[in-house]
Amino acid sequence: MTELVIRSLEAGEEALFTSLPDRGLVGRTLLGDDFAEMAAKGEYRPEWTWVALRDDVVVARAAWWAKPGDEAPIALDWFDFTDFDAAVALLKTAPLHGEYALHTPPAWAADPQVAAEVNGRVEAAEKAGYRKLVERYRFRWTPENGLPAKPGRLEFRPEPDDDVILDVFKRVHVGSLDAHVRKTVEEHGIDAAAQEDLDIMKWMPGPREWWRLAYTREGELVGLTLPSRNVYDPVIGYVAVVPEHRGHGYAYDLLVEATHDLVAQGADRIVAGTDVGNIPMAKAFAKAGYPVTQHRIDFV
Repeated sequence: MTELVIRSLEAGEEALFTSLPDRGLVGRTLLGDDFAEMAAKGEYRPEWTWVALRDDVVVARAAWWAKPGDEAPIALDWFDFTDFDAAVALLKTAPLHGEYALHTPPAWAADPQVAAEVNGRVEAAEKAGYRKLVERYRFRWTPENGLPAKPGRLEFRPEPDDDVILDVFKRVHVGSLDAHVRKTVEEHGIDAAAQEDLDIMKWMPGPREWWRLAYTREGELVGLTLPSRNVYDPVIGYVAVVPEHRGHGYAYDLLVEATHDLVAQGADRIVAGTDVGNIPMAKAFAKAGYPVTQHRIDFV
């Protein structure tokens, strides 16, 4: 077999990366993303973009993503191949770390062609040392879905103090159904998990002043609702209820408030996500008119 060459791209080699055939059934192309355009914006950089070649032909490729200006990549989110062994070798060779985010259609397992694409990537990633953490719903709201009416049960107040927000994160992380939160709590403790989520929210380009804490009419803290933006879209950055107020459907109230706030800021679409296993939150999204548009499988 021809010797395998694994290396990062050099500046101007975007066409080499895109030379690998892609049916667009899974991954970033499923979202309508264009690698060359994203690379031109600084979201993919040559040193974070790797290929495996045989006879100068790309047989596997992987790209780690970050928003423009970041010093390190956030996640591996572009990974495909025509040579399984080359793909495994590429992931083992590239000196980059971060979760692997695999985007899929909602009912991917029911389509044999899509399932083959997904399972091939899963097998290669796992053989290279990744393990599946969770599968998540990806939602996308547009005005055609209707703006849900506010229930009117809660009062929402801005909170400029990051220390207060951090304390609320600590409270809502107790008994959380979120797999990423549970993993960080198990490995590093609840303080680290709270700080991680605060840092993520502050990393997002959405304005900090959009964040709100929610209270009952009697003044008891119910939770937090953090509308924001990512690089591409308005997003429901975070919605969570403190343990003592769970079971009353307040996640829906928080979600509706964030939706109204984003629409008031001019949003004509809103994206969001939650773990497939987080049934209460998934039900809240469905009730608020957020259809599932994709799934995402996260590996660590």
